[in-house]
Amino acid sequence: MGVFMKLLRKLFTLFCVLFIMGIFGIVGLYLYAYFSPRLDIKNTNQIYIYDDKETLVYQGSGNNEWVSLDNISPYFIDAVISTEDKNFYKHHGFDIPRIIKAMYLNIKSGSIVQGASTISQQYIKNMYLDFDKTWQRKIEEAFLTLRLEVQYEKTEILEGYLNTINFGQGNYGVENASHFYFNKDAKDLTLEESIILAGIPKAPNKYNPVSDYDASLERAKVISKLMLNNNCIDQSTYDNLFKDDLEIYGKRNDNDLNMLMYYQDAVYDELENLDEIPDSLIESGGIRIYTSLNMDAQKLMEENILNEMKNEDKMQVASIIVNPKTGGVMALTGGLDYAKSQYNRALKSKRQVGSSIKPILYYAALENGMVSSSTFLSEPTTFMFSTNQEYSPSNYNNKYGNKNITMAAAIAYSDNIYAVKTHLFLGEDTLVNTAHRMGIKADLQAIPSLALGTCELSMIDFARAYTTLASGGYKRDLTFIERIEDIQGNVLYEKNNKADLVLNESYDYILNEMMTSTYNSAFMDYNTPTVMSVASKISSKYAIKTGSSGTDCWMVGYNPNVLMMVWNGNDDNSELVVSDGKISKNIWVNTVEKLDIDKTWYEKPDNVVGVPLNAITGEETKTNKNTTVFYYVSGSEYRNTDTEAVFKEVAKN
Repeated sequence: MGVFMKLLRKLFTLFCVLFIMGIFGIVGLYLYAYFSPRLDIKNTNQIYIYDDKETLVYQGSGNNEWVSLDNISPYFIDAVISTEDKNFYKHHGFDIPRIIKAMYLNIKSGSIVQGASTISQQYIKNMYLDFDKTWQRKIEEAFLTLRLEVQYEKTEILEGYLNTINFGQGNYGVENASHFYFNKDAKDLTLEESIILAGIPKAPNKYNPVSDYDASLERAKVISKLMLNNNCIDQSTYDNLFKDDLEIYGKRNDNDLNMLMYYQDAVYDELENLDEIPDSLIESGGIRIYTSLNMDAQKLMEENILNEMKNEDKMQVASIIVNPKTGGVMALTGGLDYAKSQYNRALKSKRQVGSSIKPILYYAALENGMVSSSTFLSEPTTFMFSTNQEYSPSNYNNKYGNKNITMAAAIAYSDNIYAVKTHLFLGEDTLVNTAHRMGIKADLQAIPSLALGTCELSMIDFARAYTTLASGGYKRDLTFIERIEDIQGNVLYEKNNKADLVLNESYDYILNEMMTSTYNSAFMDYNTPTVMSVASKISSKYAIKTGSSGTDCWMVGYNPNVLMMVWNGNDDNSELVVSDGKISKNIWVNTVEKLDIDKTWYEKPDNVVGVPLNAITGEETKTNKNTTVFYYVSGSEYRNTDTEAVFKEVAKN
């Protein structure tokens, strides 16, 4: 018994010591937090985005939209507190009973079914550019929450939180959201409007009424019930809520471009991957992001997309405009309307690229001994392999020359037989290796059909390779951000314009010249060049290639100063009709032709010579009919161009 009492006394003493130490520790933490530098909650996490002329185009959590608590509807305040933190005015930053309850429910269910973050904790998270879930970050957030609670009154914390919440559609803060969704100030929000807005932060892309009104309404009903349970509304009010649909405004009154938010999202994606930017910018007060965005190009692109797609209710579009000399993205859209779909097809969607992959193949052909007038027989062909497998590609509309045609003609007509013969002639790994050298990061299969673009690529990945062709052979990363500064003007990050020369300048020039055959009337013969339908609109010289897969249409064209790529298709991969191909062509030509850029062509390398020949056969001709200039590295213009004979000999062996 004596031993037990001694043990009990020791345990009691240990408990008292630990309790006293805990009290001193908590007091010490609060004192340290109180005397720490005061957090600047009005300027924290300010994000300003500027275009290439350093004009402000977007402001997240901006002071110009910061409103005091007195100018926010009491309905909205009640809705938020009921939903996010009903004990907000009772705790000191952490709702301990709620944390214990959430832990119990999560352990019981074996998954995360309930969170326990208070408004103060969420506000601290809003001050970060990312939400890492490391223990170090959680401890840091906990201490910052403590600083917030001891340095500010509850009303100040609540005001700051309501001015920094993400309400979807690019709206941060209740005033921005009120103007966007309901075209009114936050102080004038009705009860129903307040409940709708309070439901958005849980999943901004899902519960905002522009993207999905029905989903936002279901969420609003949950919040209404919470308000009833917390005595913020009575039963009669609850029973009469949402009898009629609310009128949703859904417009931004300053810069109302339907697709600009896709560019902004791309900026945020790049921002998250920059090591130079601190995880938390609380002390620095936010950042200014200077981008490659050309607002004239963005507006022109959007205008032409909307014009061409005005009768489409299902089809989607993605487009990118790049400065080949810098790799800076001048304009971008990942869809037809950001308000309806925030999925960025230019960055995330992978689609079959079809014949638009062929310029990469033909560059490899030039590099491996073929010339612009090298010929293959264009006829229906079945390829037999040593594994007894067969491959029978066909040309569009089953049009064949039934004669030897040049590489330039194959590009003009997008001849599939020529492409597969070239691919097999070079070896299937050659196209894969060349594509990767030009900047494509996706895995590619070395198979016969790769020459016809059966691979699936994202637009940003594909555009990287095309930018290498457009820049004279220099591979660059495609970027949106040029420079980042903190609020005080200190440079935190500056783009490195390093570029690697990965292609032969002469072969690149010859390929670019061949790609003008797609709208060259000299190639009008048994077939029509693929871009001839818009040739009358083309006033300057561009390297152009189209591509289609049955479910995807591509149009790519460039000169030394601009590259534009357009895709159109259906998200569900349903088949397109032939006329859908004109959409991407018209968007491209109507945009590029009106861009205020230098329209000069590439300077011909000194070792490149031009020879006038028959466009289709590559033979010498004494007439002007079907005659065009073929370009060669000096000395190769007299090389045997009948590749068909060599191909057949190789195939036998």
